[in-house]
Amino acid sequence: MIALRHYSFGDQPDRMGKIARQTHVVRFGHFELDLRAGELRKQGVRIKLQEQPFQVLALLLENCGQAVTREELRQKIWPADTFVDFDHGLNAAINKIREALGDSADKPRFVETLPRRGYRFVGAIETTAPRIESLAVLPLENLSCDPEQEYFAEGMTEALITTLAKIGALRVVSRTTAMYYKGVHRPVREIAKELQVDVVVEGTVLRSGDRVRISAQLVDAHADTHLWAEVYDRNMRDVLALQSEVAQAIAREIQVKLTPLEKAQLAQASPMVPEAYEAYLKGRYYWNRRSQDAFPKGVQFFEEAIAKDPGFAAAYAGLSDCLCALGSWSVVAPEEVYPKNKKMALRALELDPGLSEGHASIAWVKTWHEYDFKDAEKEFERSIELNPRYPTAHSWFGFFLGNMGRFDEALTECKRAIRLDPLSMPIQWATGWVYTMARRYDESIAALEKVLEFDPDFSSAHVVLGYPLLQKSLYPSAVNALERAVKLSPRSTMYLSVLGEVYARSRRPEEALRILDRLRELSSQQYVSPYYVARLHLALGNRDEALTLLETAYRERVPSMLFLKTDSLLDDLRSDPRFQDLLCRMNFPG
Repeated sequence: MIALRHYSFGDQPDRMGKIARQTHVVRFGHFELDLRAGELRKQGVRIKLQEQPFQVLALLLENCGQAVTREELRQKIWPADTFVDFDHGLNAAINKIREALGDSADKPRFVETLPRRGYRFVGAIETTAPRIESLAVLPLENLSCDPEQEYFAEGMTEALITTLAKIGALRVVSRTTAMYYKGVHRPVREIAKELQVDVVVEGTVLRSGDRVRISAQLVDAHADTHLWAEVYDRNMRDVLALQSEVAQAIAREIQVKLTPLEKAQLAQASPMVPEAYEAYLKGRYYWNRRSQDAFPKGVQFFEEAIAKDPGFAAAYAGLSDCLCALGSWSVVAPEEVYPKNKKMALRALELDPGLSEGHASIAWVKTWHEYDFKDAEKEFERSIELNPRYPTAHSWFGFFLGNMGRFDEALTECKRAIRLDPLSMPIQWATGWVYTMARRYDESIAALEKVLEFDPDFSSAHVVLGYPLLQKSLYPSAVNALERAVKLSPRSTMYLSVLGEVYARSRRPEEALRILDRLRELSSQQYVSPYYVARLHLALGNRDEALTLLETAYRERVPSMLFLKTDSLLDDLRSDPRFQDLLCRMNFPG
């Protein structure tokens, strides 16, 4: 066995070999040698090359155009205490290099033999130092040993991601995707490969009273080496400045060029009211849970943040989003949330007209409640213009476009959102729903089943999965999907209504009628959306009752009326003049 030592370019004399200290990728012809990854690639495809031939090729490239003697090769690659047939080993290495490169000793394009002397690399090389263009912030570890402080660690992670995402030259993995690695103890190199990023930020956060300590380190994902590390200890009032400081340090370390606007955005960090920021982080924690039980808690903490700091623009946008979700998920009556919802979104923009989240929030209000689709589209576009990397804006815009019947545009936006946040279940779920709107049922089923592979308890995905299954007459599967959704969210009258509809369309009218009676009982205790009850009546054959309830839904500005244009489960009503009149009054763009 030949014992090898790793060749270090730092030991070489200053000849043309300086390239290796300036770059870790050397390109020649259709090939590239990645010195950090230890790979030879041809047009991006890895070519198998053993370690010894790799080191010989690296040394030849280091001295491109100049002779490398056999003695130099022996000294640099074959240790003095290795007892081998050196001539045989070197010849074998050169042959493997030529085989990998498709080269020839007789007519060399890359490696020339110098008889009795050595070898020379004769190809033209291009050296580039690949820019660091992508980054992931892994969930900061909570060192407080207090599970109640998890919201704070998650919030600080999300805030750091949001701050770094302001750097246009850097692709930053979104918060939802990053959070899938919470508590996952795997090699950084492996995680980086999955996320397709160049560098990874990892660290810890410790909250003690009014003090915050963050330790952060930057890891080269390819070489699995630390590039930079720092510990920050600040007062809670200065937490935004702390996030900005960390982001700027990372930008300097990876040599990302900041525009004047980006510099200004990163430097803009006013002191915070600690109690307000803490409440805001709790609000974000519950908003990110995306569940019927979590949204009211999100409302509570965002309101607390605003009470402690009335100038906190992001808290108003967060409150607007939670209120919007309560209405659009049919948890409460529209009149209970939408006037306040709009007020909060507008207040966020009064305080910060450049807040992307605020424009997305007001777009959602105009979509779900006001049916002002023209202005809603403008607000979505403005939100994306202000922050092209805000995945929620792309996803919501895609969902909006799908309901307008503009399916190709809708799926383009959905796919952009997925690229920005590939492991976000709400984004994947929304994409599945857009496929359903477009009546591409097989693709819808595939997308939603993928969501459920990641999170089998995501009740909304079970609900939407029921729609394409119904359309494909897969009744037992549709029933199973909706029964599972109701079991996971037993207090949701919307899910219960859809289950009744599935029973009716699956030729189980007795069970559907029992659910209809149950909904009548529940309507005196909690909100029941007339839109979904209308669909249940239609499934039972009660056309007039269905149309009456849809008219009620229109008068009450029920959010689900947004689906009127594309909802395939209302197709039996489309030829009715009363339904056509409703469509006209909804003002859907032509």
